[in-house]
Formats: sequence, C-alpha cells, structure tokens
Amino acid sequence: MEISDLSTRDITAAVRHNLDELGVRDAAVLGELFSRLERRLREDLLAMETHASAFRRSPTQLGIPPVIDKGEVATALENLRVRWLGRKQGIIRSITDNWLAPAPSELKREIGQRLNALRKEAEDRISQIFLGPAVRVTDEIEITAEVEQGLDITLPGNRRVIGAQHPIRRALDEITEIFYALGYSVEEGPDIESVYYNFEALNIPEDHPARDDQDTFYIDSRNVLRTHTSPVQIRTMEKMQPPVRIIVPGRAFRRDTPDASHSPVFHQVEGLAVDTNITFCDLKGTLDHFLKAFFGPQVRTRFRPSFFPFTEPSAEVDISCLFCGQSGCRVCKQSGWIEILGCGMVNPVLFANVRYDASRYSGFAFGMGVERPAMLKYGVPDIQLFYQGDLRFLRQFR
Repeated sequence: MEISDLSTRDITAAVRHNLDELGVRDAAVLGELFSRLERRLREDLLAMETHASAFRRSPTQLGIPPVIDKGEVATALENLRVRWLGRKQGIIRSITDNWLAPAPSELKREIGQRLNALRKEAEDRISQIFLGPAVRVTDEIEITAEVEQGLDITLPGNRRVIGAQHPIRRALDEITEIFYALGYSVEEGPDIESVYYNFEALNIPEDHPARDDQDTFYIDSRNVLRTHTSPVQIRTMEKMQPPVRIIVPGRAFRRDTPDASHSPVFHQVEGLAVDTNITFCDLKGTLDHFLKAFFGPQVRTRFRPSFFPFTEPSAEVDISCLFCGQSGCRVCKQSGWIEILGCGMVNPVLFANVRYDASRYSGFAFGMGVERPAMLKYGVPDIQLFYQGDLRFLRQFR
C-alpha cells in the first residue's frame, strides 16, 4: 500500500500498516501522512459537533417527535472517542504500535512529536464536545418537548420542605450550652457497656433490682445495653486526673413498657465535678443555676433526701410547677412540685475504684432524662411523640 493511493476518507486505514509498507522513508512523506490524518480527525470532529448542535434545535423545526432518545448523542460521542483514543485498537494506539515502535531512529523524533500533537488535539476537542453542548442538549430537548406537550414551565416548582431541629436535639443542645458556659466539657461512651462499668464500678451490687433482667437489656452475661450514662463517669476518671468537670449526653436503655411517660430507649445527661474542697453547696448552686437558665428565672428548686448507690449523700431535685404556679394541677399531681433529676456527692467507693485519693478529693454527680425537661419546656403531653416522626408534631419546632 502506497500513501498516494489513500484518500483522506481512507487515510485511517494506513495506521494498520507499518511505514515500510506505506513507502514512508523520509520526514517529508511522513509529514504528509500526518497532515492527512489531522484533516480526517477534524472532519470527524466537525461532523460530531454538527450532529450534536442539531439536537439543540426545536423538535418541531426538525420535524421529529418531541420524545428523543437521550442516549443517541452520548453513544455517538463514545464511539468517536474509542475510534481515535481507544486503548486497544484506537487510531492513536495503532500509530504507536505500527509506526513509532518499529520506526528507524531518524524518524522516531518526528513521529513522536506529530503523534503527541494529534493525540492532544483529539483529547481536547472530544472533551470539549463531551463537556459542552452535547451534555446540555438532552435537558434542552426535554424542556422543548414538554413545552410542545403544553407544560407551562413558568409555573413554580414543587415547594421544598424546610427542615427543623428535633426537639430532643434542641433540648440536648440547650443543656450542653448552659454547662459549657460553666466550664464543663462533653464526654461520650459506648451504648453497649460491660457489667463492670454499668454496675460494679458504680457500687451497684449483684442483688440490686436494677441488675435484674426484667429491668435491663442483657447482650450476654457480661455486657448490657447501658441503663444510664453514668459508666462514662468511671471511664473518664480512669483516664483523667482531677480537676474533672464533664457532662455526658447520650442514649440509655431500660425494659420499660412504652406509655405517655416511659420509653425503652431514652436520652440522659449525666454530670460530674471532682476537685478539692467541693461541697454539697456547690452542687446546689450549680443545679439551681442550670434549672433557672433552662426553664426560666421564675423557677424555684427543692432538694429532697434520696438514695443512689453511687452518691452519698443523695438527693432528688424538684422544680416548681411550670403550669399552675404551685397552686396544684394534674401535671404536678396537686403538689405544686415536679421531680426533675437526681444528684448527690460522689461515693468514696467510686474514688477507690478509679484510684482517686478520697481524703484529698471530693465531687458531685447528677443525672437527668432529656425527654422529661423537653416535655415540660415545650408542652409535649406524650413522650411517644418524640419518636413517631409525625411531621404535624415536628413542624411546630421550626
């Protein structure tokens, strides 16, 4: 095969032959061969661009139905890319294998330069078509077709629903921000907890009712779904020396029958402060400040003696009823007070478990559910509303 026998249309067939078969023995003939290939590439690119631009016209102008195969242009573009740039049998690859590799040393430089220029032009122009009108055309066709079918594209689209923060998340964030301002940091722990951290390290003995499988979700004999966030107190004291001031927000799990005020999955915030010379007065002042910041300055607080294995002495904290002004109502059960959280001074047994010097350090701890304060603050009558995903309920918290 001689190069003079090939038209521009057939020039791409030359890449299947080596230069000796084509009669190419000097740079001048080689340049003519590459010039013909460049013209053929530009013809193919122009034809593809014309084909793509035709799809930008109105279907009515072209006399074709409004519904057009969106993949036609993309398929043609891919075929063009494979023809010139395909890794196995593309024209550029064939030139590399059949011309460049066996070429004499005096022609290799010229072939390499012309080949790189041809490859760059093919890559750049095909990429422009891929990223240009050919990609946008399908959307334009679809819009034009819809107009032909009578769709008024000036009408407003579907209204986007504006989301909002979940009330539990909102309450958690409010609680966290109040304690951040007091110098507390946030610690977290695993939902699946060992029996040691969930019970034993917190001075909860084996015969305690809380350890019964009627109250606790046991994974196996040594692991449970944590019944409170208190285990994080132990984990934190094991890795941190006093002073310690932390709060622990998170989920807890208990075998409660779901009703208006109980759920087997709920949220808690635990608090712990350990340092020298911490007293019950510090605990009272901290919680009084928190409850007034969360519920409002009009709220009164009351501490009642109680018992928890991990604190001594212990107390329950009540707030004045938010609904009746302490005159008595159904919410406060006619007492004028609403129980809100438990607290106390850290039991020295816990300090021994984490190797704190109980003669030097003292501390207080407290814990509260998040759902109960949220129900009181936002006026939610049923705890189950927090978990049902009812948009009619959640939209009220935008």
